[in-house]
Amino acid sequence: MFSAVESRRLYRQVADQIRLMITSGELAVGQRLPAERDLAEQLSVSRPTVREALIVLEVEGLVNIRMGSGIYVVRQHGVAAAATEPEPVEGPFELLQARAVIECAIAEEAAKTATPADIAALDDALNSMRGLVGDPSAVIAADRAFHTGIAAIVRNAALIRVTGEMFDMRMTPYFEKLASHFEGPATWLSALEEHQAIRDAIAAGDPDAAKAAMRAHLAMSQKRFSESFGEEFPGEEGRGHPAGPKKGNAVT
Repeated sequence: MFSAVESRRLYRQVADQIRLMITSGELAVGQRLPAERDLAEQLSVSRPTVREALIVLEVEGLVNIRMGSGIYVVRQHGVAAAATEPEPVEGPFELLQARAVIECAIAEEAAKTATPADIAALDDALNSMRGLVGDPSAVIAADRAFHTGIAAIVRNAALIRVTGEMFDMRMTPYFEKLASHFEGPATWLSALEEHQAIRDAIAAGDPDAAKAAMRAHLAMSQKRFSESFGEEFPGEEGRGHPAGPKKGNAVT
């Protein structure tokens, strides 16, 4: 049986426990895992923590996440290869929290000093994104250019580097697998609208509005990222649990 996870190491501890149950045979190939919400209750952790752990196990080739159906144990064909991949240190929710702290402050400062040329650079990034929403790798590059472009307005090389490094933490097999479940053209368009609000506040020279717009954007990214895998049972919609996934939650 599952036992409560007491440590605050979050998803890595949860992944370790489920992995052991799979490799020991306690969870058999083809077996459907309990629903995400039930796993969270049994392990005494949040649902986002369970979601992060399940993505790790999917990258390792131990489980298959079937949107709208559930999570199933699969043959362990990918475990040896996956073991060579560096495990992400921070989970996506920790990363979004860090980005909110840093990038909100950067947006606030950018609104104080932005020049017409700076705004034009942001517009170029937004225009690129609009034309690339159907191309996952290309739209991410344009998204990165927008966020690092805001840092560039502050004229601080350390902030540009930190912003870029935080963004690049998503360029791993772990985050790519996560994106395959939660990103798509519709959510990139939502992110674009949020980017536009940030751009407009910076262009207006309104630090408070720029900070608020960046915070709202990253909060919405986390909300989209918090959608369930869609394994809920019929009839649960009325209790606030979506019956199916909303394809494509941009974490930008």
